[in-house]
Amino acid sequence: MTYRGVVLDLDGTVLRGDTLLPGAKAGVAALREHADAVLFLTNNPMRPASEHAARLEGLGVDATPGEVLTATDATITYLQRSHDGAAVYPIAADAITTQLRAAGGAITADPVAADVVVAGFDPAFGFQDLQAAVDAFADGTTALVGTDPDITIPAADGAKPGSGAIVQAVAGVAERDPDAVLGKPSETTARLAVDRLGVPPAECLVVGDRPDTDVALGAAAGMTTALVRTGVDAATPAHAQPDHVLDSLGEIGRLIA
Repeated sequence: MTYRGVVLDLDGTVLRGDTLLPGAKAGVAALREHADAVLFLTNNPMRPASEHAARLEGLGVDATPGEVLTATDATITYLQRSHDGAAVYPIAADAITTQLRAAGGAITADPVAADVVVAGFDPAFGFQDLQAAVDAFADGTTALVGTDPDITIPAADGAKPGSGAIVQAVAGVAERDPDAVLGKPSETTARLAVDRLGVPPAECLVVGDRPDTDVALGAAAGMTTALVRTGVDAATPAHAQPDHVLDSLGEIGRLIA
């Protein structure tokens, strides 16, 4: 089939940690030769697009920062559109806070002063963060935004807790649901991906390892979906059955021949 646009997941599809997965380099090259535009779309909120692109380039995979869209990019866009100028208290790693601040976010160190709490990945997350959440939501007016919903993330030595675990913990002590959780499969992220590709969703292929994020995003957006078996082994939601299943990205040739 012909696909003018391709959305590619990174962790578990192209990479595991800082290592290319078998067949990934050839698979990306085949997709580049076949499609008009390729976008690497990741729920990893820690690195800015420039670092993701540099990491791919260092592994021999062509990529530019403009071809990478991250969960933090989507979070920043959501905040700018829905909470412009609001005081933001991050319950997230410094790497995420740095990106929010660089984009012009009004970051506060006082949870009581927060208009919005942004929850995301932080390997140092602990009791003090939960207390900050209790304080931030005490007045009942503070918004809660998550960078992405990934409960676990693939790593070189196995699955690790992800942003979604922290988002759920913060929502638990706040006794409320998040106002938004960005990254895949959110509608905001899907719209950003389509805009970046410049291709109608019906002419796009999305390839990823997570049924609940990658496949769900593509299905909701009207893209063709392919699930690879090289990452997180998650149950496939009934509403997000992939159109194709591949053992790895190296098998992508059979979909685009």
